Amino acid sequence: MKKTFLSILAIAAIAFTSCTISNEEPTTGFQVDAANFKGNITQGTVTLNASLEYNLTGALVVQEGAKLIIPAGTVIKASGGTSSYIAVAQGAQIYIDGTAANPVIMTSSKANPASGDWGGFVICGKAPTNKGTTATAEVSDLTYGGTIANDNSGSIRYLRVEYTGATFNGSKEFNGVSLFGVGSGTTFEYVQSYKGGDDGLEFFGGTVNAKYIVSVNSEDDSVDFADGFTGSIENVYIKGVTKAGFEGSNNGDDGNATPVTNVTIKNASIVLGGLTGSEGAIYYKEGGGKITYQNIYVDGLGLGVKVKSTDTAANARITAGDLIVNPIQFVNKPTGFDYGVQSVITESNNSGAGSGSATPTWAAGWTIGL
Repeated sequence: MKKTFLSILAIAAIAFTSCTISNEEPTTGFQVDAANFKGNITQGTVTLNASLEYNLTGALVVQEGAKLIIPAGTVIKASGGTSSYIAVAQGAQIYIDGTAANPVIMTSSKANPASGDWGGFVICGKAPTNKGTTATAEVSDLTYGGTIANDNSGSIRYLRVEYTGATFNGSKEFNGVSLFGVGSGTTFEYVQSYKGGDDGLEFFGGTVNAKYIVSVNSEDDSVDFADGFTGSIENVYIKGVTKAGFEGSNNGDDGNATPVTNVTIKNASIVLGGLTGSEGAIYYKEGGGKITYQNIYVDGLGLGVKVKSTDTAANARITAGDLIVNPIQFVNKPTGFDYGVQSVITESNNSGAGSGSATPTWAAGWTIGL
């Protein structure tokens, strides 16, 4: 009887162990080294530790089927120029779980940081673009695009990205945040780009709906979208405009490519901030697309809406009523202020991102440079 009882216990223990193993997360095979943070996460889930500071020394890529979780308060400092960036491939997911009191910060490791110190943050999804279903991202060589409108690359909330924009060559450099074919199943909220060497944030196709976006002192456009982007961007505060506040286009190779860019921009403040704003508050180019701007507040820019006379596709869309700017408010206009395209503009008194030129309440605490 005693032997039988022990045998039963042994069998039960084996069965319990087997069940436990089968329910475990698969091993990641990725060794996290905070002092030399880089590499490919190919499977399973990697969770960072907010009590550590991570030194990004090369490319960190979350590959298809893998997941990266970055908790509130985590700081990642990058070195290495174009070789250092964080990318999420198609079929992978990232969860950036910052808070207003403790945002996740991706920044430069230099003692005196400046724009262009490192690459930036890249997400590639499977949502539609007008660049095809197997396009290649210009700054990570990852594939993007597809047919899954509600593709889910994870959740990004309360993220600050600083001093990005490392340059490959005269026509190719990183943005602060680049979203390639990112789907509407992805959460993208409370994200700031600060002092980036190129665009602050750029949407290359995709269907993601972005909310609570801040772009400060970007050296190209503050917010850019193109290539059949069909999402929305709501609650945006832009300060320090070098070229355009918003640059919206359809396709640089074919202004009539489909799916056509179809975007609503709602509740946005665009504040010159002492820079040039050479391409205006809104630049409508390369076929433009169907774009509606609502509740826009512009302070100090010398050009309202820019459209090149040689952009046949963009001008045809304006004639068709595809560009709507209603309502918009201009304050502190310099002498010789030019709206650019008067026919599409309806002026009113607006709140913009929440309080005109002033920092909106929703941006308090987690941002920088305001």
